[in-house]
Amino acid sequence: MTALTPVERHERRRQQRRRELIRWGIRTLVVLLVFLFGVALGQALHDSPKPGQTTTVDKTLQIPSGKPGSTVTP
Repeated sequence: MTALTPVERHERRRQQRRRELIRWGIRTLVVLLVFLFGVALGQALHDSPKPGQTTTVDKTLQIPSGKPGSTVTP
């Protein structure tokens, strides 16, 4: 068995802390992405019409205004 110097011990602790922070960061990111995916899925399900229901869409037709009574011939 070899004994570690204080500097080596300190460096190993720093590396271990860094690895733990990265692991927790990845875990947090995965949980956040799963949560956001769930919210998006819920919104999509909420916004879609129920089967068998009638959906009505109203649109207004805009006719470009020109000289009244004039026709355009090519």
